[in-house]
Amino acid sequence: MYLNIIQLAESLGVEERMVENWIRNEGLPCVRDCGRVLFERGQVAEWAAQRGLGARAGFLAPTGTTPVAGRELLNLLKAGGIHRNIAASSVLSLLAELVKALPGATPPVREMLAQRMHAPDGITWAPVGGGLALPHLRTHITLGRGAGLLAVLFLLEPLPLQVPPEDGEPVDRLLFFIAPSPRAHLELLSRLSAALTRHGLRELLREGASDPLLMAALAAAEPAAAGQHPQTPAEK
Repeated sequence: MYLNIIQLAESLGVEERMVENWIRNEGLPCVRDCGRVLFERGQVAEWAAQRGLGARAGFLAPTGTTPVAGRELLNLLKAGGIHRNIAASSVLSLLAELVKALPGATPPVREMLAQRMHAPDGITWAPVGGGLALPHLRTHITLGRGAGLLAVLFLLEPLPLQVPPEDGEPVDRLLFFIAPSPRAHLELLSRLSAALTRHGLRELLREGASDPLLMAALAAAEPAAAGQHPQTPAEK
């Protein structure tokens, strides 16, 4: 299987010019065909793995790879944690510390993500109303099956945003996440949406509920992604 430069850039979560730089300076294997640059899937997967960028999702995923397996929300939350009484001025520093300890990622990848976080517009804050936002990196990278995190932040005061939420309610609750791959990013958003809308997570966040209740709401959303609809913590 051959990938074009757009597919490879998407799989590794980088811009096309970075792929071109790897061809010139890092020996990224490629095939030139009628003016096009193509990449043999197995060769580029091996090349990326040797540099800590081994992609096991997206276009480089093995056949049958599941982007986000059952109960993955809880695993990601254990990696990111629940953080309370956080000053708004300390949010970016805390997120950077979480990235520096990102499970399943190599030091070069962590450094690259940290650089992206501090770049202008490096984070999409994504307010969703009700004082809640789902911040994430604006550009995505394929980290591999064991990587990623989800962190809950309760702020002491509203987070100043350049673009205010549509409902006008100040944002002081955050769900920060990094998905294992661009494809998993969309699935993770879907599961978080299910937890917020159908399993009581939004209300629990507003109330500053305990860690076990928050984890129960996330656990309830996992079977829902497979077509099951268990009771919410409030219904049990």
